[in-house]
Amino acid sequence: MENREEGPADERAATPPERGLLHIWQSTGPTAHLGPERVLLSRPVLQAALGEHHGLLLTQGGLVYSFGELLWRDLSVPVSAPVLEVSLLGRMVVRVAAGGFHCGALSEQGNVYMWGENTAGQCGLSERATTTNITVSEPCPVSVVDNDVVPPAVVRVVDLALGREHSLALSAQNELWAWGSGCQLGLVTSTFPVWRPQKVEHLAGRHVIQVACGAYHSLALVRSLPPQNYNTQNPSEKTERGHSVTEREEPFAVDGGHYCPLGVELTEAMTGETSPRRRGPRRSLQPGGRSAGSSPGSAAGSCPFSEDGKANTKQKNIPVGTDTDPLTQTDGSPTSRPLSGWRSKKNSAFPDETELQNLLQKLSSHSLEMRHTSGPGDTDSLSSYTSDESCVSSTPSTDLLTSSYKEELLIKSQNNINSGVAVPYSSSPVCLEDVRLCLEAENKALQGQKSSSLTNINQKGRVAANRRRSLPGTPTRGRNGSPRRRRRPCACRPSSAGWTQGAAPEEAGDGLPCLETEVWSWGRGSEGQLGHGDQLARLQPLCIKPLTGEEVIQVAAGSHHSLALTAHCQVYSWGSNMCGQLGHVKSPVTVPQRAKLSDGLRVWDVSAGQSHSLLLADGDCVQPVLLYCGQQQELVSSAQSKRSTQSQRSCQRSPNRAESYSVRPNLLPFCMEMGYISSVCSGGQSCALLADQNVMGFISAIHELASRERQFYCWLSSVRKLLLTPLRTRESVCPALGESCTHLFFSLCESFGRLSVLIGRHSTSLSYFLHDVQGRDVISLPLLTHTEHFVDVYKEYCSSVGNFQVMGGFQLLHKLSLECLGSQQTTLAQLCVSDQSVSGDVDLVSLLYWPLQQLHQYSRVLLKLAACYDVLTTEYQTLHQGCTQYESLSLSLLRKKKEAEITFLFWKTHSGKTTEVLRLPQRRLVCDCSNRSLTLQNAGRFSNHWFMLFNDALVHTQGAIPSQSLFSTHHIYPLTCLWVKPVTEDSSGLYAIKITCPEESFTLVATTPQEKNKWLRSINQALDQVLGGGGQGSSPGVTGISRTASYTFSGEGRFKDAQYTGGWLAGRVHGRGTMKWPDGRTYSGNFKNGLEDGYGECLIPNKVLNKPDSYQGHWRDGKIHGFGKYKYASGEVYEGCFSDGQRHGYGMLSSGKLAKKSSSVFIGHWVNDKKTGYGVYDDITRGEKYMGLWLDEQRHGSAVVVTQCGVYYEGSFRDNKMSGPGLLVSDDDTALHGEFTDDWIVNGKGVLSLANGDCLEGMFSGEWTVGLKVVGTYTKPVVDEPDNKERNCLLRLGQYVVPAAQRWLCVFDECWSRLGCDGAGRGERTAAWDKIAVTITTARRHSPDLSRSQTKVLECLEFIPQHGEPVNTANYDNIRKYLIKACETPLHPLGWLVETLVTVYRMTYVGVGSNRRLLRQAVQEVQAYLTHFYSIVRFLFQGLPDDGGIIPDPPPSPSKSRHNSNSIEQGSVMVVCRSSLLLPLLLPRLYPPLFTLYCLQEEQEEAQYWDRILRLNKQPDQSLLSFLGVKEKFWPVWMSILGEKKQIVSSSKDACFVSAVETLQQISTTFTPSDKLFVIQKTFDELTQEVKPMLDDNFLWCMDDLLPLFLYVVLRARIRNLGAEVSLIEDLMDPNVQHGELGLMFTTLKACYIQIQQESIT
Repeated sequence: MENREEGPADERAATPPERGLLHIWQSTGPTAHLGPERVLLSRPVLQAALGEHHGLLLTQGGLVYSFGELLWRDLSVPVSAPVLEVSLLGRMVVRVAAGGFHCGALSEQGNVYMWGENTAGQCGLSERATTTNITVSEPCPVSVVDNDVVPPAVVRVVDLALGREHSLALSAQNELWAWGSGCQLGLVTSTFPVWRPQKVEHLAGRHVIQVACGAYHSLALVRSLPPQNYNTQNPSEKTERGHSVTEREEPFAVDGGHYCPLGVELTEAMTGETSPRRRGPRRSLQPGGRSAGSSPGSAAGSCPFSEDGKANTKQKNIPVGTDTDPLTQTDGSPTSRPLSGWRSKKNSAFPDETELQNLLQKLSSHSLEMRHTSGPGDTDSLSSYTSDESCVSSTPSTDLLTSSYKEELLIKSQNNINSGVAVPYSSSPVCLEDVRLCLEAENKALQGQKSSSLTNINQKGRVAANRRRSLPGTPTRGRNGSPRRRRRPCACRPSSAGWTQGAAPEEAGDGLPCLETEVWSWGRGSEGQLGHGDQLARLQPLCIKPLTGEEVIQVAAGSHHSLALTAHCQVYSWGSNMCGQLGHVKSPVTVPQRAKLSDGLRVWDVSAGQSHSLLLADGDCVQPVLLYCGQQQELVSSAQSKRSTQSQRSCQRSPNRAESYSVRPNLLPFCMEMGYISSVCSGGQSCALLADQNVMGFISAIHELASRERQFYCWLSSVRKLLLTPLRTRESVCPALGESCTHLFFSLCESFGRLSVLIGRHSTSLSYFLHDVQGRDVISLPLLTHTEHFVDVYKEYCSSVGNFQVMGGFQLLHKLSLECLGSQQTTLAQLCVSDQSVSGDVDLVSLLYWPLQQLHQYSRVLLKLAACYDVLTTEYQTLHQGCTQYESLSLSLLRKKKEAEITFLFWKTHSGKTTEVLRLPQRRLVCDCSNRSLTLQNAGRFSNHWFMLFNDALVHTQGAIPSQSLFSTHHIYPLTCLWVKPVTEDSSGLYAIKITCPEESFTLVATTPQEKNKWLRSINQALDQVLGGGGQGSSPGVTGISRTASYTFSGEGRFKDAQYTGGWLAGRVHGRGTMKWPDGRTYSGNFKNGLEDGYGECLIPNKVLNKPDSYQGHWRDGKIHGFGKYKYASGEVYEGCFSDGQRHGYGMLSSGKLAKKSSSVFIGHWVNDKKTGYGVYDDITRGEKYMGLWLDEQRHGSAVVVTQCGVYYEGSFRDNKMSGPGLLVSDDDTALHGEFTDDWIVNGKGVLSLANGDCLEGMFSGEWTVGLKVVGTYTKPVVDEPDNKERNCLLRLGQYVVPAAQRWLCVFDECWSRLGCDGAGRGERTAAWDKIAVTITTARRHSPDLSRSQTKVLECLEFIPQHGEPVNTANYDNIRKYLIKACETPLHPLGWLVETLVTVYRMTYVGVGSNRRLLRQAVQEVQAYLTHFYSIVRFLFQGLPDDGGIIPDPPPSPSKSRHNSNSIEQGSVMVVCRSSLLLPLLLPRLYPPLFTLYCLQEEQEEAQYWDRILRLNKQPDQSLLSFLGVKEKFWPVWMSILGEKKQIVSSSKDACFVSAVETLQQISTTFTPSDKLFVIQKTFDELTQEVKPMLDDNFLWCMDDLLPLFLYVVLRARIRNLGAEVSLIEDLMDPNVQHGELGLMFTTLKACYIQIQQESIT
């Protein structure tokens, strides 16, 4: 305690800070005697919070100070020497809150600390039931835990609000948590106190913005649900929600028929029941129950009330109280009951209660039946935990008294001021005659309409659709849409949470405050403080409907009254008005009413105390002013009894009562001496404010900006309400304005609305900024963070006003406004700020252009703020940049305003039917030549030409008479597709300008050089503006030579009526673009010099098939040229080369899935759209494959045909038929050589060789499949007869086949062309490399979805390798690596070549083509590929030698040349052949079809081999070794199993030479001959390694030893298709290794294979 008291002495300083200056004073006393006390602290005060008799201060650095009556510590601390809360040091507190008699603090991490009185659990610490829990002397943490999630999570709190017996916390997720006692918690519980914070489920799913606590009621500001969530709302109501409540002809009534108000009333029977604090809750029957249609969450609410006269040990405050009970209203109907039900005191305020009761009974007799329609309903548990000797009270009106104090009731029944309608709800003594008169009036009104609210019985509110906007518990889409907001301390209201520092409510997404808000209230309502039109309590939060749509931005709660501040700087108040704290005398006080403010005052901060309200407002100057509502008569004594009687007298409702308080808020004169007030705070009878001194003009500049913006928003709202909305909703608006102008007017209203919303949100944001001006960074001003949004909205608004003006809308609107507005014209004229409205007539043009002046104010204020900073700081740079942006925008929009005025005058001067065609809303006049200053070159003598330059087009009219606005024809040239160029002055002396358009060009001639320059500059400026420049104009001839624009062609030609969007170059289509023809044709791709050129995609509709043809590929000079893919409407697909729109070169045509007659694929050479040259035709329907030559779509020349039956034809074709000598081989090796005619028919001399060698020679006729007629000689060969060479020659395969070197030349030609060569080797090497690099780069640019590895490969290929230097052993490997990467990339010409060769190979030898007779051709084709491919590689890398050539080692350095001379001579020579370089690239891709052919060829031998393998492998190892003749010295004795040595016995199997066997098995996993030979070599090495331990070191193999051993390995390896493997190696191995070591090893393997085939198995 000593330390705490020493704190202030240390903190006070002689030189107080310039920011956060605190002033505090008592509200009770006349205005003249109010003297604010200055609290001197060394640190700036960030926030103050006031309770009933105490207060808290939060200073910079997160320090908290307390002052006042600190009863929980038995201390009384003067405000001049507040004590430091030592236990909160180091917690970095960012927010404090003061309740009636307890305190709260919030740390930066979102932790809550509470201390003070805890009789009702409001400090929420523990559930101990001992008396030690009544007060908490030191701040203790209160954890807010969400148990609905798994695992339970600690909730981060960003705001606190405290009442007398309850506490509320707002979480970072914008959810509400409550603890303490009473129905003001809004919890679904019947047990009090609530010690641990619980979520207010009734607001779950809603975005709570701010929360405030009164003594026994709570308020929450909640974001409205988005419109799509409640589509029942009337659109017109959505538009008009900006209206004020009190400005409507009829105020809102609470129409209980549309929603359940959750009213709760307690009966007289409960009055006498007392219950000690900690006894269990009592259940009591509610007289009317609850309606069956109650809102969700209302099933088990409870509302504690205290009884007035009970004794208490504490005497702290004497609140003004009331004691009458309202009529029960449970299901929306007033009900009647015995008199005792609404009287709890002997000395009632009404002398004749019987008479009054009779009146009331008559009044509500009509609804007695309605009351019980829903049955008794559920009974609510009502419990009270308000004092040690508390009881359940029957009157909600006793909530003015806190149960912590024993006091006699000051006023038995106090009526609300001017509450002429609601006598049963009033609480002050009043003449019975007044009551009777009022009730009679109401009774008459009831005959006409049945209302559910007594307070407002003759008034209806909004329709049911609007009511459903805020049903409790309705989920909202934007629940999680708001970002978590950083909360910092700021000035607070007494018992209201206020805005936390830096945490203004934000719209999800753009960071500006939301104006679409609702106010929800709950708790006790005896004074009408809930605002629902009655005095009933509410157990659950309920939306105050009249405030929905009023753009409430802040709520504040006094002890028994409530305030709401709107974005329009208006204050709505409701609840207790005994001391005038509502700022008005309107009735009823149970619904929100607007406070009476003097003209020119705009409130932007509010706070509420026990019986007063404090408002902070803008006045005539920048400095804010203070307004006060409440008691102003000097109280005689501070003694409680005297104060009680004085209060009763001063607050008594009587005609002379007006002296006790004023009707409207009073200005406090001392506020001008306080400096710039940033926030106000109230609590109990105290008031406080925080002010800043104007250092360097910074504070005044911020205040000026905020004040101007609030004034601007009020002005915008007034214009909208008085002018735009009435005119827009008027039925005669369309006939009066015409269709086009009506549309523009609606567009103007919408843009005005968007501007208004932006300014409203901005002004609100600035108000929040001022509350926390110390903690905010100046560069976080919305003007700087949302510059683009401001610019867009202002531009759009200026444009819509200009468009309306240009079309002459204002003249029509003015007439309409005179008819509609009538008396409001005067009010509207006051809003006009221009000098033209002196006559009292409203100048609508100036009125609607006036918002543009605000931009200059932004610029000016930002410049003022920038002057407060050093030039080098970030703040200065940002502010200065913002200043420049807004100033330039202001000037730009003023120019646009002037342009619109000039254009309007032009159309007004040149009005006529012909000119109306040219009059468009967005079109602005730049200049015209009505004075004949510009004419057409070579124009006729008597022809008239009139040129008008607009901001979007140049208009040329002929036969024109400008003075009369007449012309015969006109042509519009859009500026987007217009090029201007000055013609240099020549001998002719003409001042000419050349105009180029897409379809024509012409020359304009000016009369003077000045006129020429004027037009040239104007056209260039207009062009610059249209093309997105600054509109300043460029140097002549430079503006937009290359540009992107849209144009529709009208002239004759290929593009007639086509619409083009894309790139242009000097009047011609150039670059990427899209062309669309009216008949449905479209082209999207590259253009060059007005024609399609480069890659493009085209759609051509086919009307017959009702499907389009489509093409994707390359174009040249407007025609399909190059490689592409054409999909025909018939289903055919052609992929290949084109030339001048025709298929030409390599291509593949497939019939497609839609082909009905036949299905086929052709791949080969095309010439002028016809099959010509070598090609393969796969007739899938007939099961035939043709491989040969074509001529003009017909088979013509040498060819091979195979059928699916296995028949092989070979011969010459003519006119699509096989004719002449030919060969036929069937599947069983029967061969026929003879003369063929007319497709497969034999007719003439021939030789037939049977499979067994028999031969038939003679004359043949007929067809093979049907039967042959033979006249000839049958020969059976003799055993020793030599072969008939002539006959064998006739039956030899391949004699009529197209040579392999002549096949697929078209594929290689296309590859050469892709390298930029005319033919094989005809081109420049450097150009070829450049073309490769360009191709790769273009592919990368147009393929954004490439993977990282693909991008990396392409980047490598973009670099051109060293290709000119001689190839040696050092750089040969680089060439090999480059070729590997290139061949893996189809975008590279070599990669395309490999991919295409694989395609044609598979097309030839897969399917029907998989015939063993084709093996030789397939092998020869691979070798031909290698030859052509190698020539291309040698062209790119000229240093490579011929096939089989030698490449040298790199030249040695001079210093080592002598040392290396011997080694070079003896070193190994590197031979380069095409197979070793290129087979690894090709063969793996060609392997499947090729190896299949080998397998088919070796099928019979393979069967024998495999049979031997299976039989011989049945023997154990030693038996097999012995059988094969392996010498015993090579027999292994030991074998290793998992590292353990085991002896080989006679029964062991597969235990010998395991590593060699496993190595040889890998031959099946390799593709190229070189890889297979390497496997064989490795097998020999493994064999040698296993034999070595058993023999001498100098051992050498001899074939007699090696062959049997290797035979064992081959047998145990069990390789399938070994014959195919051997044949493939033999055919394709590198000839250079045939006679070396590898060749010898291969021969050994081949010998083993033959040996196994011939091995005797007996």
